[in-house]
Amino acid sequence: MPPRPYVLLSCATSADGYLDDASPRRLILSGPDDLDRVDEVRAGCDAIAVGAGTVRKDDPRLLIRDPRRRARRAARGLPEHPARVTLTATGDLDPRARFFAPGVPRLVYCAAPALAPARARLGDLAVLIDAGDPLSLEFVFSDLAERAVVRLLVEGGAHLLGELLACDLADELTLAIAPFFVADPAAPRLDVPRPGAMTLAGVQRVEEMVVVRGDGVEVLSRWPVWEIMEVL
Repeated sequence: MPPRPYVLLSCATSADGYLDDASPRRLILSGPDDLDRVDEVRAGCDAIAVGAGTVRKDDPRLLIRDPRRRARRAARGLPEHPARVTLTATGDLDPRARFFAPGVPRLVYCAAPALAPARARLGDLAVLIDAGDPLSLEFVFSDLAERAVVRLLVEGGAHLLGELLACDLADELTLAIAPFFVADPAAPRLDVPRPGAMTLAGVQRVEEMVVVRGDGVEVLSRWPVWEIMEVL
C-alpha cells in the first residue's frame, strides 16, 4: 500500500473566491451538471472527507447519487458508497447528523483532548480515532492508507482545504467557479495560509460554471476567471 492516499480536493467558489455566504442557509454554487461531475469523482474514490464544521453547518450525506455508478462499484466488489471521514478538534458533533447514517463506514479522527467528548456524544455511531494533540494530518492519512483508502476526496470546509494545501498533502485540486460575486468579508473563502503554485491540468465549461483542475495552490491567482471565460 502507498504511505498515504492520493488526495483530491474539490470545491465550488464564487468568482471572487467565496465558498459560501454568511447566511445560516448553505449557498448552492453548483448546478445539476456540476453536481453530477462531482458524483462521478466520488464514485472513483474510497473515502470522502469533510471537516467537522461542514458536518455541523451543511449536514452532507456524502453519497453517490447515480444508481448506475453505485452498481458499477458493487460489480467491482466495492461498497456502493465511499467511507465517510471527518476530523474534529473538539468532538462537538451531532449524532443525528446524516454523516452518521448507517450503510457505510464512518471514521472520526479526533484531537486527543476531543476523544472522550466525542465518545460520550457518538457512542458506536462511528470509529473514533486518536489523531494526536494537535491533530496530525500526516497520521490521519497514514491511518487511512492502512485502512485501504487509496483515493481520498476532500470536499471541505475552508480550513481543512487550506491546511492540506499548506502542508503539501494535496495531489489534485478542482475548483468549480460560479459566475457571480458574494463580496461579503464575513463569508468563508478558500483559506490558503501561504503562497504556492500549481500546474494547470485542465479547464472546462460545465453549464454556467468554469471547472479548473490542477495540482497545487494558486489556480485563481494565475488563471483569473475572466481570462478563463475568454478561453471558453
